[in-house]
Amino acid sequence: MRFDYRRTHTCGQLTLSSSGQRVTLSGWVHKRRDLGGLIFIDLRDRFGLTQLVFDPNLNKTLHDKAYKIRSEWVISVRGTVKPRIEGMANVRMATGEIEILVEELEILSSAKTPPFSICEEMIDVKEDLRLKFRYLDIRRGTIAKNLLVRNEAMHTIRSYLYEYAFVEISTPILAKSTPEGARDYLVPSRIYPGNFYALPQSPQIFKQLLMVAGMDRYYQIATCFRDEDLRADRQPEFTQVDIEMSFGIPEDLMSLIEGLMERLFKKYRGIEILTPFPRMSHAEAIEFYGTDRPDLRFGMPLIRLDEIVKNSTFTVFLDQLASGGCVKAIKVAGGSTISRKEIEKYTEFVAQFGLKGLAWIKHSEEGMSSSIGKFFSEESLHALFSRTELEKGDLLFIAAGPDARVNQGLDHLRRTVAKERNLIDTESLKFLWVVDFPLMKWDPEQAQIESEHHPFTAPHPDDLALLDHDPLKVRALAYDLVLNGYEVGGGSQRIHQGDLQEKIFKILQLTPEEIQEKFGFFVEALKYGTPPHLGVALGLDRLVMMLCQTDHIRDVIAFPKTQNASDLMMQAPSPVSKKQLDELEIKAQPVEMAWN
Repeated sequence: MRFDYRRTHTCGQLTLSSSGQRVTLSGWVHKRRDLGGLIFIDLRDRFGLTQLVFDPNLNKTLHDKAYKIRSEWVISVRGTVKPRIEGMANVRMATGEIEILVEELEILSSAKTPPFSICEEMIDVKEDLRLKFRYLDIRRGTIAKNLLVRNEAMHTIRSYLYEYAFVEISTPILAKSTPEGARDYLVPSRIYPGNFYALPQSPQIFKQLLMVAGMDRYYQIATCFRDEDLRADRQPEFTQVDIEMSFGIPEDLMSLIEGLMERLFKKYRGIEILTPFPRMSHAEAIEFYGTDRPDLRFGMPLIRLDEIVKNSTFTVFLDQLASGGCVKAIKVAGGSTISRKEIEKYTEFVAQFGLKGLAWIKHSEEGMSSSIGKFFSEESLHALFSRTELEKGDLLFIAAGPDARVNQGLDHLRRTVAKERNLIDTESLKFLWVVDFPLMKWDPEQAQIESEHHPFTAPHPDDLALLDHDPLKVRALAYDLVLNGYEVGGGSQRIHQGDLQEKIFKILQLTPEEIQEKFGFFVEALKYGTPPHLGVALGLDRLVMMLCQTDHIRDVIAFPKTQNASDLMMQAPSPVSKKQLDELEIKAQPVEMAWN
């Protein structure tokens, strides 16, 4: 008769109250210990560990069979639960007070020696190897725990939105390529050769169409795709919580999202979040932090010094101001202990963002030392100290250049210095709404205006008059949710009036033919009665990353891609057969991959 491996209990379930029960457990061999007589095996499944005991005095044949077992073999056992010997309980295990005296054993499958240790998770393993054997990496524990948090978070999000009458609706994966800021992943059509579908960067147009359709409140946990350069918190395919609602204003949506954040972080981090979240204009964020996603867990704002350095004789500063640039500083409290060698390292660091140098001033007990002090009068230095509130023990880093370059360089320097000097409270959660984004921006390569986000974003009602003569000064009814320096969500009020949408298209220099080709179906839909509506997309991966307190988005995705968008486990992307290409009427010369 075939062994019945169906479990009566999981490996994390049995306690002293289960003593005397006859049970069946199945799972992986976590550890095996041979003490010269008794053999102990820790059996593992995703619920926990249970200790098994094989006693040669009770069943020599069974003991000999257990002797052959190795780590990561899959086995099933039947036996009796009994308390561990007094003093031998393992308080670190949920099942640490009991063990199973095994009476029957079935080896379900053997296993090769894994390329890295499964039972000793703290052993450092190169990420490429972990990704190649991701299914083994998940077994180690941390990734599995993160995936369970992700599962619970998705359930919480669905329950929360259901309470507020949102309807979960799935939108198409194969759609039309429309300009949305990043490159599309394209899918060739076999039935219509030479034509392509696009994988959605977001369900943007579909969710707006659902508002036109009268669905009123929509959401979905949607897989999205963007063909863009990656970093630690990005993936080519990612998941967002996509939300849209009719007859609301930004304050309504912000309040809804704040409530969701309260629930998530209370449940999974045990942290009470204060609401409403503070708000900061996009202009303020750029001015004082150099980025539209500032990390507010520490100080060190950017300080503009344009007016003060005008009175210096330092030509580097004066030349940058004359050409329309700026001079800004960050103050490092207690930073006078930073060595010249470290300063040189930081100077090289900001060079990668286009800054040609990094001036500095130290105010120590011995007095002032500086790379630029001789270019300032005593009066100018006093004004600089007053403006930056420089005190004994502090250090100033000063950068000059075009605004965008200075902002980017000092933003990254600020974050790096704070991390290296342990200025960040890693347990703190600093939420922020960044609002009043520009509606449009200038594209120097195309020499024309383009949308900051997408062409369906509504302009701020107070700025409508500027559309006719100064559109680059128009603010958008757009908002981003920032948490500890990460953008975890973003959205906007949408345009629902046809004449205003037409005006925006005209400012963007879209011809009637281009409008029809790219958005014809959508523009037609707007003509049939469109309610005022707005929405937001929350980055589920980043949110779960924050819930799990990891810095890497790959830690919360089951099968992620590498930094260069390749899949080491499946060895993708990869060439396809000539037959498949011929069916699509495509000719291709594949790039050689490492595994080809």
